[in-house]
Amino acid sequence: MNTALSWIKAYVPDLRCTAQEYTDAMTLTGTKVETFHEYDKNLEKIVVGQILSIDKHPNADKLVVCQVNVGSQTIQIVTGAPNVAVGQKVPVVLDGGKVAGGHDGGPMPEDGIRIKAGKLRGVESFGMMCSIEELGSSRDFYPDAPESGIYILPEDAPVGADAVEVLGLHDVVFEYEITSNRVDCYSVIGIAREAAATFRLPFVLPEVKATGNDEDIHNFLEVEVKDMDLCPRYCARMVKNIHLAPSPEWMQRRLAASGIRPINNLVDITNYVMEEYGQPMHAFDYDTIAGHRIVVARANDGDTFVTLDGQERKLDHDILMINDAEKAIGIGGIMGGENSKITDDVKTMVFEAACFDGTNIRLSAKRLGMHTDASGKFDKGLDPHTAMAAINRACELIEELGAGEVVGGVIDVCAGLPEEKHVPFNPEKINKLLGTDVTEEEMRSYFARLDLTVNEEERTIVCPTWRQDLLREADIAEEVARFYGYDKIPTTLPHGEATAGGLSLKLRVENIARSVAEFAGYSESMTYSFESPKVWDRLRLATDDVRRTAVTIQNPLGEDFSVMRTLPVNGMLTSLSTNYNRRNKDVKLYELATIYLPQAGEVLPDERVQLVLGSYGEGDFFTVKGVVEEVLGKLGITGRLSCDPACGEPFLHPGRKAVLSVNGTVIGYMGELHPDVADAYRIGERVQLAVLDMPVVTRMADFDRKYQGLARFPAVRRDLSMVVPHEVLAGQVEETIRANAGKLLESCELFDIYEGSQIAGGFKSMAYAVTFRAADRTLEDAEVSAVMGGIVEALGSLGIVLRQ
Repeated sequence: MNTALSWIKAYVPDLRCTAQEYTDAMTLTGTKVETFHEYDKNLEKIVVGQILSIDKHPNADKLVVCQVNVGSQTIQIVTGAPNVAVGQKVPVVLDGGKVAGGHDGGPMPEDGIRIKAGKLRGVESFGMMCSIEELGSSRDFYPDAPESGIYILPEDAPVGADAVEVLGLHDVVFEYEITSNRVDCYSVIGIAREAAATFRLPFVLPEVKATGNDEDIHNFLEVEVKDMDLCPRYCARMVKNIHLAPSPEWMQRRLAASGIRPINNLVDITNYVMEEYGQPMHAFDYDTIAGHRIVVARANDGDTFVTLDGQERKLDHDILMINDAEKAIGIGGIMGGENSKITDDVKTMVFEAACFDGTNIRLSAKRLGMHTDASGKFDKGLDPHTAMAAINRACELIEELGAGEVVGGVIDVCAGLPEEKHVPFNPEKINKLLGTDVTEEEMRSYFARLDLTVNEEERTIVCPTWRQDLLREADIAEEVARFYGYDKIPTTLPHGEATAGGLSLKLRVENIARSVAEFAGYSESMTYSFESPKVWDRLRLATDDVRRTAVTIQNPLGEDFSVMRTLPVNGMLTSLSTNYNRRNKDVKLYELATIYLPQAGEVLPDERVQLVLGSYGEGDFFTVKGVVEEVLGKLGITGRLSCDPACGEPFLHPGRKAVLSVNGTVIGYMGELHPDVADAYRIGERVQLAVLDMPVVTRMADFDRKYQGLARFPAVRRDLSMVVPHEVLAGQVEETIRANAGKLLESCELFDIYEGSQIAGGFKSMAYAVTFRAADRTLEDAEVSAVMGGIVEALGSLGIVLRQ
């Protein structure tokens, strides 16, 4: 959205500020100014001059020497302009003045060009006559300017006056970034309202005079709207005895400043009102409307229509068309048709100002591949009240500019107009929401500047229909905030438990697991939650395994991403396989992977995060077990980790896997990858895996740490060297020792294990270091010996004997 400052001042006449002051103030109150362009930038000492005489240059065929009256004096100027003539009034930059750019129309220098007196081919020149390009403008703004040559000013321009003022170049164009909810600000009037409220100045809305002759439009035209849901209001007026001509300079320049090329008075009026009110309009040639009847209805699937740009458009049932009694003559809210356009031969025309459904216009424009100025405004949803105001304003301009005779009356087909909204007004709640202390009187002053009124009985804010963004109390609070000043609102923390901050227990546990894994040399891996059902066969799952039942994707990218994973190991094995086949050695990866387990009778699956550790190369089963133990230790899980070889996971090695549990609660599993599975993933080394179910681990985590002082009394260590049946596991031995050692036991560590020729077949040698300590005394040998006796006796029940 672009507007000229002069256009804004037409509605806020007391506005006095620099371009930068305007930019800063409007941006702080919510109407963000992206940039601005000053037309008079780098224009200095430029006056109106009149050419008194022209003589040939003595030393150059293409140059002439002019005597120019600049008001205070007559100066000599040498020029090569081909269009100069005696008596012309032209813009003249005096000695020491500045122009914006060169005559070639190229990029303008940042600081302009300084003009100094000098000699041209031996003849003195004390200034320069200017083209429109040298004044920083173009033929888009001044269509009467020659393509090459000096710009000729009007005959009534006073000699010696400020030429920049005469040309209307003391102006600024602002470019705004308007949010889609502020539909009212897609108009000059809406921007002017905001400017008046920002600078606390009166806003003067254009006073539209009644127009129309004694005739009645209903005698000439009939309008029917068949789809009121897509067109809730359709207004039409007629103008006869059309006189086409260029629009006045002020209108052309305002349109050009908004990025619209002036064409003629009729087209320019529709564009002018569209920019002024934010209400697109369209004009039809009355004589081309068959049956003098307009019907607004949906198109038929497969229809085609030629728009004003000469392109044939394919239509469908959801596109709204403007039709006459025989044919389509326009696409509602987007573009008119070639068959009803205004030509130089037009005698009578019909003005259309309608309100269309924004969503339908947006979708229709997208399907047609058309985005016009009109559709860009309609697709945001316009206020139906504006249609009548805009069409009356257009007819006023028709009469004011002598473009035609307005027929009396107006056709208004309307499904009903929206009423003003009433939003609760609670100053205390607004201040609490904003963290401010604005008085109710000050809030009311803001509302008055915005045309918002307070209903005292209801304690509500009455919002005009053109403020479609004001729907609830939070919107009213925003109005208070932007005029109180966002920069004045203090920084405060929200009240409540959330103020304390911190991570949830789940995230704290996951972060600790992540830190331990990385400390142990593992790198984080991230894999897709989508998998292929073929994964289950690669992992050797039984056909009746419940994990073959998965959540399926309705619109998968392909079979390889068609189900949600129920096991976390496929992604890890795929990552390990990639590393192995790229010759990476000693790889360690971890992932906090989410699995999705369907729940009977539930729409959503059970989503569980599981810590997966995967490695090959350096390290073995016990290395991975150590990492698991470190994770549990950092989480304050004090129970002993048990490894039960009765693990049913089919993708793990049958003799090198275990179920992990703590105090009888299963927390996961670990082991070496089954050779067949390793081959399926093309991994040529032993792979170690460990999986911890984090929801279970989180329930067991305890961060209530209790610290003990250093031991004051010495420890007593006894070594147990035993011959153990091969089927007895180290975990069973340790459990037996701990169960019979009592409270005096401090530690129990396996420090040697041996199988060989010196040990009988079916047995192995194991040696434990058992340490005892009392917190209140020095232990006596008899106490320790008694405890050791009980341990040895209990071990004997497992078939274990002491080595001699």
